[in-house]
Amino acid sequence: MSQKPSSPSWAGQLTLRGALIGCIGCVIITASSVYTALRLGALPWPIVFAAVISLFFLKLLGNTNLNEANVTHTIMSAGAMVAGGLAFTIPGAWMLGLADEIGWVQIFLVALSGTILGLVCTALIHEHFIVDTDLEFPTGTAAAQTLRATEAGGRTGQVLFGSMGAAGLYSILRDGFGVLPTMLAALPVPGVSFGIYNSPMMLSVGFLVGWVPVLFWFASAIFANFGLIVGGSTAGLWDVATAQGIVSSLGMGLMMGSGLATVIKDILPQMAGIVHGLGTEARSDTDNPHSLVSGNLRCDAGILGLATAAVALLICFALGLSPIAAIAIVLLAFVATIMSAQSCGQTGIDPMEIFGLMVLLAVAAFSDATQVQLFFVAGIVAVACGLAGDVMNDFKAGSILGTDPRAQWLGQALGGIIGAIVAAAVMVALVSAYGPDAFGPGRAFVSAQASVVAAMVSGIPSVPAFAIGLGAGMVLYWLGLPAMLVGLGVYLPFYMSFSSFLGAVVKVIYDRVRAARRKGLAPDEEAEAAAKDNEAGLVAASGVLGGESIVGVLIAFISVAAGLAA
Repeated sequence: MSQKPSSPSWAGQLTLRGALIGCIGCVIITASSVYTALRLGALPWPIVFAAVISLFFLKLLGNTNLNEANVTHTIMSAGAMVAGGLAFTIPGAWMLGLADEIGWVQIFLVALSGTILGLVCTALIHEHFIVDTDLEFPTGTAAAQTLRATEAGGRTGQVLFGSMGAAGLYSILRDGFGVLPTMLAALPVPGVSFGIYNSPMMLSVGFLVGWVPVLFWFASAIFANFGLIVGGSTAGLWDVATAQGIVSSLGMGLMMGSGLATVIKDILPQMAGIVHGLGTEARSDTDNPHSLVSGNLRCDAGILGLATAAVALLICFALGLSPIAAIAIVLLAFVATIMSAQSCGQTGIDPMEIFGLMVLLAVAAFSDATQVQLFFVAGIVAVACGLAGDVMNDFKAGSILGTDPRAQWLGQALGGIIGAIVAAAVMVALVSAYGPDAFGPGRAFVSAQASVVAAMVSGIPSVPAFAIGLGAGMVLYWLGLPAMLVGLGVYLPFYMSFSSFLGAVVKVIYDRVRAARRKGLAPDEEAEAAAKDNEAGLVAASGVLGGESIVGVLIAFISVAAGLAA
């Protein structure tokens, strides 16, 4: 008697109606993300916004669940970070007068190559970062809490949406009407961006990450800015400009060293297990529901291997880079996506253009790639890292909600490809409409990140500082210290690190106040109250983070409409 084949475990999660809603939202969010990244020099995570919108429309259609909404928002938000990877790199070529050498086809191939690499790499590192290390991924956690609160309502919903509304209103007053300043307590310290970033989102990041990790982050920021830049220039060791080059090189080296150490210490041992499993038979009912690369490992490895080879061929023949450069891009992109995943997991920040810049400099050191090709290199890696950050945040939300990661990965692939098409089209439309002279510092489209890439095409400012950072990053990671956070503290503007530090201080104060209120309770009651207090803090911080993200996307929609109407 024949047996009816069982449905996949993600049946009811990746649905036709969810895919349609996700694809429409992906087109809109991707287009607005390109405009926002170029115009404002920033790109808020759209994940929380996409989660709320996905659940809203699915509820209108009736009979939905959190997992279907989670997969739908995965599709919807995927294109935003693809857009960011392009917008943070490619316009640098326009600033150097190379606009005639780059068209829609090249930009799309850069985006497609980065998307495929990001998907392959996240399939391999999913279990390490989501299951084994269980990093915070504050943006993904915020998305999961938002979906739960939207469905459940009650006290949790009140806390979440109350904090979300307050942060959203604050952001409207700051960004929409200009009533509130972007920076607070700014001081004219030579070479240092001193001040407090007036961002609820950055405070919530520090709150969610916690005191000890942020302390490493902030200490490294003080060392870099007031030790090397202010102290070194005051002592006459170097001028301010040289000190800034040393600091940026040291920060890049620390982040790269952390990524390399992660590969050697944590990822390569897992790769041995995958290779060992290539000869095993497919598993079905005994699959781990939290594992992405499960089932027939021979098939999984074959598909991922073919996808990687296809990217290498695209880079060689379509973008004109040498085979050696193509192989280097693929290998270094794997390292960069690991760094991106770790950074997003610990801080909620994905400095994708920095990772693209690192690989660009590495390729430039041993190849004869032209300037245009170097921007292609940076774009491919930035897109891969941007997509990886988005995927890993989505995986974190899925881990909390119990969503099948295979459904999310397929949704991310769909949204990423749509995002590549739309982002490339919007980029070309903008440069065609406004001209390449409209991009750069002080222009209509400030393109801050891309201008940094353009300035760095000539090489690393301080090779010795980069080498020291590379070694230090590996040592710190091996000792179990947060090397990536140390690197971010060195590299990021001081005001961002300072703001996150203040968020961690708020967390310490919150914990102490709540602990004082629990004093005198019985041990069981105290433990239960502590758990509720911790959850309330997490939900409130998630709401603050989500509120600014949602308003950022809404302001982007308005900016796109105003730009088109002008």
